[in-house]
Amino acid sequence: MYKLVIVAGKLRGQEFELAEGENILGRDPDADISIDVPGVSKKHLSVTVTEDAMYVEDQGSANGTFLNGKMIKRATVKSGDKIALPNLIIQVVLVKEKKIIIHKEVESDEDGAQLALDGSNEVPVGLIAKIKHKFKYKLMLLLYGINEEYEWKILIALILTLFVFVTITLTIFPVLQDSKKLLLWETAKRGEHFADEIARMNAVALEQNNLDNVNTNFLEKEQGVASYELFDLEGRIVRPIGQLNDFISDTFSIQAREWAVNVKGEGTSIIKKMLPGGQIGIAGRIMAYNAKSGAMEPVGIIAIRFRPKSLAIEAAKNSKAYLESLTTSALVAVLFFGVIYFLTLRPIEELTLQMEEALRGKRKGIEGKYLMGELDSLKNAVNTTLQRIRELQSDGTEEEFGEAEDDAPYVTSLAEFMNGAGVPVMILDSSKNVQRLNVDAEDITGIRMSVSQGQNILDVAKERGFAATLIELCDNSANNGGTSQDGSYELTGRNFNLYVTSIMGKDNFAKAFYITFIQES
Repeated sequence: MYKLVIVAGKLRGQEFELAEGENILGRDPDADISIDVPGVSKKHLSVTVTEDAMYVEDQGSANGTFLNGKMIKRATVKSGDKIALPNLIIQVVLVKEKKIIIHKEVESDEDGAQLALDGSNEVPVGLIAKIKHKFKYKLMLLLYGINEEYEWKILIALILTLFVFVTITLTIFPVLQDSKKLLLWETAKRGEHFADEIARMNAVALEQNNLDNVNTNFLEKEQGVASYELFDLEGRIVRPIGQLNDFISDTFSIQAREWAVNVKGEGTSIIKKMLPGGQIGIAGRIMAYNAKSGAMEPVGIIAIRFRPKSLAIEAAKNSKAYLESLTTSALVAVLFFGVIYFLTLRPIEELTLQMEEALRGKRKGIEGKYLMGELDSLKNAVNTTLQRIRELQSDGTEEEFGEAEDDAPYVTSLAEFMNGAGVPVMILDSSKNVQRLNVDAEDITGIRMSVSQGQNILDVAKERGFAATLIELCDNSANNGGTSQDGSYELTGRNFNLYVTSIMGKDNFAKAFYITFIQES
């Protein structure tokens, strides 16, 4: 009986038994062997097992099927052959044979479906998805068009500038308007007081409807009163004396008369309005007792234009507050522009650098340390391209995936270095299984070699955080051609620097990891 063993990639270590006859492998949940990995098509390939032979056949996948480093359409396979898919290397193994696991991370590619930039080939499901789709492909079209004409950094600067103005306008303006409303209300109360004062001081003249004898001298002495007009319901001016018997022509007085005539009964006693030139208009009806009807009736109208100093002061304060807020927000926006720009630029710079190193043969693929999921599809595409370039450049003298070397010789070599090291040392094999520890390492990690040898570090470490740190350092060293990697972790209440160096085999895979622990001073 045969089985497929994933020896490299995100699902390394998983095994799938092959049934007699055809076995379909792909991302489709209904496939005989379902592998949900980006880059693998829904029905990627079939593996047919017969009594005499076994062969694989590509099912028209987007990224192709590689057998022992060469792209195939249909080919016979035997035990030990390796099938390469995006982000996966699968080895064909007889059940009787010892499984050999090769640790190599190959970034995946998307499964070939080309995305249209206008989103026309996407069918969103669900309310949130539809809103996101509309925002991305409808509302953002204007910004996409601007980005075609101007650099991305200029576009970001424009967006932040617009954000500052909109935010300040929506937050500061309501506060400024509230202060204006408060000032208008206070001035209105003052105008209402003046109207009441005129009625009180001239009660007899008003009752006799003798407006010519009304006294309004106190208004001319009041601070903040720019002008006033006292007129009857017909619009004939009674006071000030200089305008006696003239008819009103001031726009605010005309509006006040129309209001007073249309108000029925006692109704609203006063109106208030902001006027040009920093003035506030206050108008009120002058009410007097009518002995015949036995009720209070309007006999005149007072229209006052105020120019309070507090209004000018308030306007100056508001302008200053707005400018201060705008300046502060602009400085913060500049800082945020720098943060957003360089935070976005860093993963792209790292990607460019790793691509150049891969093209020069210094690394097998790109694996950024900065988390930016939006670049994953690009990384997958680049890694798949690099893999195909290496295979096209192969001279055919040796296969891309040779027989896996045994870890044992490399572990033995590192064990020699451990003797007399003088510091805590741990050795892991390619599967991150514990192979060697000296006494000092046992003391600080709490791991005993007698009971942990051959077991995975995740299973024997007392702290999963410590194990995860070691695994990350090991993977980083393996993915960078054996370059030493360092980190830190607290063990037994003390801080230790961890140094991890991988030893690379002839097949360019890490075969063992040499880990030293140096206590921080």
